[in-house]
Amino acid sequence: MIAEKQRLEENRERLAYWTRWGPYISERQWGTVREDYSESGSAWDYFSHQDSLSRAYRWGEDGIAGICDNHQRLCFALAFWNERDPIIKEKMFGLTGNQGNHGEDVKEYYFYLDNTPTHSYMKYLYKYPQHEYPYGDLVRENKRRGKHEPEYELLDTGIFDEDKYFDIFIEYAKNSDEDILIRVTAYNRGDETKPLHILPTLWFRNTWSWFKDVPKPKLKIYSQQDNYSVIEADHPSLGKRWLYCGATPQDRTFPQGNAHQDSAHPVGAFRETPLLFTENETNNELLFGQPNASPYVKDGINNYIVRGKQEAVNPNRIGTKFSAHYQLSIAPGKSQTIQLRLANVNSLENPFAECDRIFQQRQQEADEFYHWINPHPISEDKRRVQRQAFAGMLWSKQFYYYVVEDWLQGDPNTVAPPEARKSGRNSEWKHLFNDDIISMPDKWEYPWYAAWDLAFHLIPLAVLDPDYAKLQLSRLTREWYMHPNGQIPAYEWALSDVNPPVQAWAAWQIYTIEQKYWKRKDLDFLERIFQKLLLNFTWWVNREDAGGKNVFEGGFLGLDNIGVFDRSAELPTGGYLEQADATSWMGMYSLGMLNIALELARERPPYEDVASKFFEHFLYIADAMNHVGDGVSLWDEKDGFYYDVINFPNGDRCFLKVRSLVGLIPLLGVNVLEPATIENLSGFKKRLEWFINNRPDLKKNVACMETKGMGAKRLLALCYATKRNDGKPNKLQRLLAYVLDETEFLGSYGIRSVSKYHQDKPFVLQVNENEYKVDYQPAESNSGMFGGNSNWRGPIWFPINYLLIEALQNFYKYLGDDFQIEFPTGSGELKNLQAIILELSMRMTKIFLRDDLDKRPVYGGIEKFQNDPHWRDYIYFYEYFHGDNGAGLGASHQTGWTGIVAYMIQLHAEHSNSNLT
Repeated sequence: MIAEKQRLEENRERLAYWTRWGPYISERQWGTVREDYSESGSAWDYFSHQDSLSRAYRWGEDGIAGICDNHQRLCFALAFWNERDPIIKEKMFGLTGNQGNHGEDVKEYYFYLDNTPTHSYMKYLYKYPQHEYPYGDLVRENKRRGKHEPEYELLDTGIFDEDKYFDIFIEYAKNSDEDILIRVTAYNRGDETKPLHILPTLWFRNTWSWFKDVPKPKLKIYSQQDNYSVIEADHPSLGKRWLYCGATPQDRTFPQGNAHQDSAHPVGAFRETPLLFTENETNNELLFGQPNASPYVKDGINNYIVRGKQEAVNPNRIGTKFSAHYQLSIAPGKSQTIQLRLANVNSLENPFAECDRIFQQRQQEADEFYHWINPHPISEDKRRVQRQAFAGMLWSKQFYYYVVEDWLQGDPNTVAPPEARKSGRNSEWKHLFNDDIISMPDKWEYPWYAAWDLAFHLIPLAVLDPDYAKLQLSRLTREWYMHPNGQIPAYEWALSDVNPPVQAWAAWQIYTIEQKYWKRKDLDFLERIFQKLLLNFTWWVNREDAGGKNVFEGGFLGLDNIGVFDRSAELPTGGYLEQADATSWMGMYSLGMLNIALELARERPPYEDVASKFFEHFLYIADAMNHVGDGVSLWDEKDGFYYDVINFPNGDRCFLKVRSLVGLIPLLGVNVLEPATIENLSGFKKRLEWFINNRPDLKKNVACMETKGMGAKRLLALCYATKRNDGKPNKLQRLLAYVLDETEFLGSYGIRSVSKYHQDKPFVLQVNENEYKVDYQPAESNSGMFGGNSNWRGPIWFPINYLLIEALQNFYKYLGDDFQIEFPTGSGELKNLQAIILELSMRMTKIFLRDDLDKRPVYGGIEKFQNDPHWRDYIYFYEYFHGDNGAGLGASHQTGWTGIVAYMIQLHAEHSNSNLT
């Protein structure tokens, strides 16, 4: 068996706990809701980057390329100093949501290069400037710029000019589930010999300062040998671990390496490495003018290194935070390497003797695993993009700790928070108790889980490790996550916000992917998640369908600033919205639940009754969306498009005629029932036929195609797909005419979120002397509606694009090759839906690939990323992409839903291979 698959099997059977240790440390803990104890809820201001150097965190830890155990008791990460910076670089810097002209934005360059599901091998790159880091310049210039100007990035400051920086590769290789080798290799890309201080740091998350009688863990020197030292970490619940720190290389240089292949590691001279100890406790004297319980505090190592304060570290060499201090001098074009080892044994002799062999073996095993995932012939560039996308998904796991009731009440050993907190943010979620490893959208910009983002993360993760994917989805529905009323928590800034209900879709995706790649059929998972989603579905029906008409209001629904108004707030017009996207999401939800119920009914007959109920739900929702003549329909027959409808207090109603994804979401409500499924479930078949025969007013949203010898294939679709009797285009054809029109939604790199039609013809609505406008904005948003860097008014977003492609696949299953449509609209060239699907997915994938000019569209005009051999093959998977040129925008490490490109490359490879064979 492939070694990584064997490890996953051992982990699954608990023969070894390979995933106890992983890259679970956040890249930003400061500025989060969890650390905010202010009265006003101003999380960005309450706990700043500047404070984080000296202030202990309450709910988690951050660091560079860090690892920790599954409950984040013991942490390890890297810190650096170039002898120019005012502080050591122990965490990533970026602008807060209040500072950036387009919201929060990390201002560092780091890359997730490799990872395996058990984290048996991991590789990370951090690019560290040799000049003083321009903290003040970044803040001042971005503050000066307005929303119509681009963000001021670290490259723009000139700090990487003349290649005066270090490439620092951090690698981990597990010898066993509790024995982790660590290798840090720093390359000097500049033309002068430069100093570099590397500070591998081991520390305990502070759990003792907040409560009385909580035992305090301890770090101390266990032993010192000629060429290594051993640090003992003793924790009350984790037990003991030992960190072996190799000696500092002295005058030791290597041949110049490159981005993809490390140089050999010749043996050279070594010198003793200083061992620095302090406490992971707040410097109260500095921050609050209060006395410290101990002279050794969180910023002690920084003050020793940067400010030369000898008294800042403990001379007895004990504490709760430790750094080995490697002082290197690296010649131009050369590199140096340090080695460490974190293990559960204290008696290793020659701990680094086999280091290179183990690293090489784990790298080979990682290659074998990914070749097993994708054995098909694809280009080296595609394979590189897929591998880094998978790596980003795995590096983006994070320990997430948030106990809302404790957070609201405050901690016994600290000043009580303001009384207003008890009825403020998230106060209705006192049951929520999160203490898990969860997939993050972005461990710096979004270091908190988001319910609908997570559903998309799980598609590529299910390919790599379906057990992890299933556990992630199941957690959202556990009683300590899901609200007692059935609502799923959205994200920490507003747990009660309403996200698209995509969990049933995700459950089905995970179930089918596990069967496809891992040959396992987990009906128990499907049944458990189905039972919990019944509660959530009921919540939606009871809370979001105010009029009982199967037309849903929904609110925010994840599509930041796409609408005319803030859909989570009261309308300036009064009245309420009927949302085409909310109603369509519910249609899709019904079909997802129907899919699961039918699958369960194959072996568990009672689910036939439940399947019939969701079939009925879907038909009522489809009828409400499409029924013309009673003032309910969300379909505009004149335009051939779905719109939100505003209902005014006086009873009037009108379309909000914005051509956006809101009007395309109805395409997602589609499913095909195969004849074999219907024939094998006699009870469901009987009720289905009764409903169609006795409710002719609803059956128009069910298409039937007779299959010789097999009975009838049924299509359920919000956008009815059969031919009209009058020969005119049906709703599917009319919507696709917009989707596939390059002057509307179709871009060179995917489907835009707002039609380009609105570039010259914006939608404008006057209300009480105020103008509300939606226009086409292909890049950063100039709307402050949601205050951040998310823009749904033009750019290309991967989640909706992926869902649209999957919807077309369902239509193709039913309509086949005979159904053809112009692609692009107006070209006169007809294509079937399968050909269109391939073209759309290719457009999205090529965002990351080198084009005919050897450029990657994702990097636009950024010269360094396009041409420099030490930059050009490292890929960022941004939050969203420019609607016209495909350049990456928003969060730079959004390896959440954008990571789904790894699965798209996989499907492309499989399709190409099947055509060849």
